[in-house]
Amino acid sequence: MRKNILLLSLVLAVSTACTTADPKESAVSLHPMADLNQNLQETEAEDPYWTTYEVFLYSYYDTNGDGIGDINGLTEKLDYISDMGFNAIWMMPIHPSPSYHKYDVMDYKAIDPVYGTMEDFEKLEEACEEKGIRLIMDLVLNHTSSQHPWFLEAVDALRNNYESKYINYYRFSDSAQDGYAQIPDTGIYYEARFWEGMPDLNLDSPDVRNEILDIVSFWKEKGIDGFRLDAVTSYYTGRDSENIAFLQWLKENTDTYYVAEAWTNQETYASYYASGLDSFFDFAFGDQKGVISGTVSGSYGADDYISAQIKEQQLFSSYNTNAVNAPFYTNHDMARGAGYYAGDDGSKTKMALGLNLLMSGNAFLYYGDELGMKGSGKDENKRAPMYWSDGGEGMCKGPEDMDEVNMKFPSLEEQEKDEYSIYQYVKQAVHIRNAFKEIMQGEVEEIPSLMNEEAAAYVKKYGDSSVLIAINTADQTEELDLSGTGYGNLAAMLIVNDQPVVLKDGKITLPPYAIAVVQP
Repeated sequence: MRKNILLLSLVLAVSTACTTADPKESAVSLHPMADLNQNLQETEAEDPYWTTYEVFLYSYYDTNGDGIGDINGLTEKLDYISDMGFNAIWMMPIHPSPSYHKYDVMDYKAIDPVYGTMEDFEKLEEACEEKGIRLIMDLVLNHTSSQHPWFLEAVDALRNNYESKYINYYRFSDSAQDGYAQIPDTGIYYEARFWEGMPDLNLDSPDVRNEILDIVSFWKEKGIDGFRLDAVTSYYTGRDSENIAFLQWLKENTDTYYVAEAWTNQETYASYYASGLDSFFDFAFGDQKGVISGTVSGSYGADDYISAQIKEQQLFSSYNTNAVNAPFYTNHDMARGAGYYAGDDGSKTKMALGLNLLMSGNAFLYYGDELGMKGSGKDENKRAPMYWSDGGEGMCKGPEDMDEVNMKFPSLEEQEKDEYSIYQYVKQAVHIRNAFKEIMQGEVEEIPSLMNEEAAAYVKKYGDSSVLIAINTADQTEELDLSGTGYGNLAAMLIVNDQPVVLKDGKITLPPYAIAVVQP
């Protein structure tokens, strides 16, 4: 059996969208995927049902020759991102910081000099607006850098016994506690759950909360469209109800979009939707042990992928009927997906990316996943330089302590020339997503007669419109009988080689790892 009984505890959420594609009975050509999909007419995404591209600036594109990616590099690559079909970008932290990852912020209202200037950021924002690309930035509220002026003054005040409002910005103690670090040469300790260089903020402090409101307002005035919230389960460690209450306060006092990282089990992060926050990353589906990878590798069946989406959309809506899921496959904290499948020729990597982009909500893709980049082990390896070419213009050196990462699949320069590369597949997948509001925003419904382990079909509904999606997770051709379903027009396909999807006489033939979108 391919099913994993643990899946029964998982819950999922997905949505849908619609298109004006010219239907075809079948597609047979030299390039059947592109040949069929070119008929699709893209529709404008409703906020915040975006397709979002996650970027680590440090490793993305270098324009000044120092080997470090920068804001101008992102601006220069907006055409590339837009051409793939992404309509939103999530930038990992860009504030001054002593680290390469920059999750230890020294100034929330400034740009790290290695990335550029505020003027560079303003040009980026203006360019994004012109292209209709939303810009989301990381907002790290659990902690600051130990070099932040707030913390430095608080420590100085404690050392020299004078009053300072900044003492209350953090959590200090006269005794050692779990999760606390010691101020050297004193008997004073401070909460630092991640490491001593990241002192935790006291989010109960009215002054800290006012600072947060001011920071959000500052960046909104700069044109930021939303924020990714880091480590929200650590705001009040082990106290979910207090975390939820803080997020509710944040949402009620600011008018902006938030997507939050609550890296915990699905039952728990689903409960965080009670805060009224817009989106939470769907960890049950991401990573090597998630539903997407499990479906592609065979740990779960195709029917399990469908059932999990139905379960989670019910779960999320039970806490917030306006919940917008944030599905993803990998991110900067996880090993990249191209290393999940031994002996994969790219077929499994492609399908996993396709399954992610079929999910409803604000779907995220980590930079370089569109090329099948590799990276595992230490964090630095997971943030390797974007593989534009083999040593060409704009290539970054990557974080200082990164191991040598040998890529499995070619660079963008090579993949652009290959009709069946991972890059071309992802472009097609995003194009399909953008053409169907049923895919972007719809609700998933199963078709009981077509819930099979290797190949299965389901419906995604948005308003009065719907599409059927058929998937084959097997390494062999499978057939499904769609007669009687009311869906008979092949509108789009994702295939991993030159074998096309064929729909004829009510039966759909799906080559290995194929996905098809069928309209009534």
